[in-house]
Amino acid sequence: MLSQKQKLHFTSVSAISLQIVTIVCGFILPKFLLQYYGSAVNGLISSITQFLGFITLAECGIGAVVQSALYKPLSCNDYLGVSRIIVSAEHFYRNIAKILFVYTIILFAIYPFIIIEKFDYFYTSSLILIISFSSFAQYYFGITYKVLLASDQFGFVPILIQISALLMNLVMSVILIVNGCTIHIVKFVSSLIFVIQPLTVSFIAQRWYQIDKKVKIGKDTIPQKWNGIAQHVASVVLQSSGITVLTLFSTLENVSIYSIYFLVVNGVRSITMSITNGVQAYLGNLFAKGDMPAFKSNFESFEWKLHLVVSLVFTSTAVLIVPFVGVYTHGITDANYIVPVFGIMLTAAWGMYCIRLPYNIVVLAVGHYKQTQVSAIIEAVLNLVTAVALVLKFGLVGVAVGSLVAMIYRTCYLAWYISWNVINRSLWAFVKHLCFDAVSIALFVGMVYYVLGPIQELKASSYLEWGFLAIKTTVLGVLTIGAMNLLFYFKNFSRLVKKR
Repeated sequence: MLSQKQKLHFTSVSAISLQIVTIVCGFILPKFLLQYYGSAVNGLISSITQFLGFITLAECGIGAVVQSALYKPLSCNDYLGVSRIIVSAEHFYRNIAKILFVYTIILFAIYPFIIIEKFDYFYTSSLILIISFSSFAQYYFGITYKVLLASDQFGFVPILIQISALLMNLVMSVILIVNGCTIHIVKFVSSLIFVIQPLTVSFIAQRWYQIDKKVKIGKDTIPQKWNGIAQHVASVVLQSSGITVLTLFSTLENVSIYSIYFLVVNGVRSITMSITNGVQAYLGNLFAKGDMPAFKSNFESFEWKLHLVVSLVFTSTAVLIVPFVGVYTHGITDANYIVPVFGIMLTAAWGMYCIRLPYNIVVLAVGHYKQTQVSAIIEAVLNLVTAVALVLKFGLVGVAVGSLVAMIYRTCYLAWYISWNVINRSLWAFVKHLCFDAVSIALFVGMVYYVLGPIQELKASSYLEWGFLAIKTTVLGVLTIGAMNLLFYFKNFSRLVKKR
């Protein structure tokens, strides 16, 4: 029998492994797409995938709400209560599926006309049909049981299955691309591979848990599900707005540029978020048991660690992203991929997103969806309005500014909300962290400027040269940010070192 701490450890390690595999696969495949099909096709794939990302509304935030609702019955071994929640969630997903099927049909009919000058109708519409197949399969065959496993801190099980699917997809896709297959065949094979993943998760979970499919359910079996939907819709809009706005108001080449930079930033974001895997379930269980001293202590330790990691990792990314993209897109001449200001702004935006993770996780762990849904909607609207207003004049940079403004707003809101409504502490603790981060980052950038030169002028001619640049940058970051934390957070730092 695994303890909660052991489950947290296994989930965290497997989540980090997943992100590493995802990043490796994510960098290899687009490189082949660019070399064999060009920037326009790569931009088309990124755009379609982003529009189909709205299929994640199938989850509709109900996944997070279901997870919050499951903490109590799982902690009490109330499997009848677990059955009610799971069956209710499955009913809800089926209803949402009908709505999203209509959305996909509309996309199938309209989207090809948006880029008709680049690709003919049949080429684009058939690609949409193929890609949407795997997207639907992942969200409708196994998502309920994936949430169940995560709620019981067995999230590492679906993660390991996902890693296997990603590696299989990478190998098959590269083989097909190199052998001259069309992009349609490549994506069709990928769809078949990813269908296996949710089916396997569903099979395992149903063998582990005795779910009574005939149990009676009520309207309030899953409280706040509609509030969860509002939050999730806002989240999907936030993450999809960049490519969506560029598709509608710019070019597919700019979509391709955005997707390559976002590939880097999203990889860093995913690894950072993988550190938090299992934390929500752990805090949720402490809250369900009413152990507030342990809840607050674990939260504050987690908060400090995230600020430390984000300051180091995202500042390093801002320094290294343009040199990396330069090496990655070497030989690609149909678009200019060297856009330093955009790279820095996009990195800053998603760094701010990761800064808010501790506060957002607390909201999810305690189930305060209704109370915070307005802020999520405001964030999404703020992002869209700002991006659309700036994209025509500033292009890629305007889209990144829209993301940064929106994320600053919601990070500050969530920190204020949990300070007053959950953990009962002064907002000064959050402000202190931000001020400390700002000073640490400024010292880090100053050291980079003094030792390596201006950030916008840093270049690399090969992966090896970029690797040495990355090592130098990381060492400078560890020395400056590590020294600052050792000086001002000595107790936290020493406790972390002893624990590791």
